[in-house]
Amino acid sequence: MEYFRTYLPEMLEKLESIVNIDSGSRYKAGVDEVGRRLGEEYKKLGFTVDVHENKKLGNNLVIRHREAADPKVLLIAHMDTVFPQGTAKERPFHIKGDYAYGPGVADMKASQISLLYAMKFIHQTEPETLHNVVIILNADEEIGSRTSRKLIEKWSRTVDYALVMEPARKDGSVVSSRRGGGRYIMRVQGKSAHSGVAPQDGISAIQELAYKITKLNKLTDHAKGISVSVGRIEGGKSINVIPDSATGYIDIRVQTKKQGREVMEQIEEIGAKPDLEGTSIDLEGGINRPPMEFNAKNKNLLEIIQSVGEKHGITVTNTHTGGGSDASFPSYMGVATIDGMGPIGDKLHNEGENILVSSIPERTLLLAETIRELSR
Repeated sequence: MEYFRTYLPEMLEKLESIVNIDSGSRYKAGVDEVGRRLGEEYKKLGFTVDVHENKKLGNNLVIRHREAADPKVLLIAHMDTVFPQGTAKERPFHIKGDYAYGPGVADMKASQISLLYAMKFIHQTEPETLHNVVIILNADEEIGSRTSRKLIEKWSRTVDYALVMEPARKDGSVVSSRRGGGRYIMRVQGKSAHSGVAPQDGISAIQELAYKITKLNKLTDHAKGISVSVGRIEGGKSINVIPDSATGYIDIRVQTKKQGREVMEQIEEIGAKPDLEGTSIDLEGGINRPPMEFNAKNKNLLEIIQSVGEKHGITVTNTHTGGGSDASFPSYMGVATIDGMGPIGDKLHNEGENILVSSIPERTLLLAETIRELSR
């Protein structure tokens, strides 16, 4: 623990440097600059940085030690945030009491620094362990990991364990299960007509969409962890015209793979048959993040992490959360996975987003020692 407490000022300095870089998911220049700075740090430790370039979104990085042959521990940390360009200038990194603030400080730039210094510590104390890790720093987690999912799945086929660097929950818990999620877009086509001159000639696409929204909402079962909601709608061109088009954007959350299959079938069944004769429906989408279930492998990995924590006086509790993350991908593919391995964070995606500074040494030690234990 003393190692990380000694290096905490340096860690906070590096944290400030990357928090003050805007790196919203669609701001390629900022995400790539964060990746460049982190990549240079890893190179100093003997790692190679394989850059997977994207034209519009930030580049994804795969980082391995130059002597790594068959790494079995996958570490995943995203570089993008939800904040628009200019946010870092408006409210830059600052510390107040035991909390550090700034856009993306918890989700997940403090985790990036924690991961880097865990590697530095291992480099100094047990350097051969670095041969057993592969690190993915991805650029688009906040918008569904569109370009990085295949990369994560590729490496998930080769490893035994995955540790995902989302922040620990406010109470310090790591994340052992997550709901899966997905989206559909439902486009309805009707027939336009003037509402005063010939309303009888029109067929309202908005009315058809309203029927569908009512049916979709009935699929929600909070007790089972199922949520289906239409969070945004579009339709019509003028108040005095029967609308010939309408669009609904559907959000899905499920707790198990089985629920995911059933909900997709139900949504597709709802979209297959119009309620208003003369309308047509186009439906596209599906589950894009499978659920991370608390299965036997994840439970076993949690117990290893808890045992490591006990050796260092760190109590590790676990929790379920409804939000999605990259942890869903390796877990779905059968890899033992635990999320929330970063420092303790709160108020993610909000103006008051923060990290508990005193948790950084503790959680970085937990991460480093867990990697060493898994490598044995």
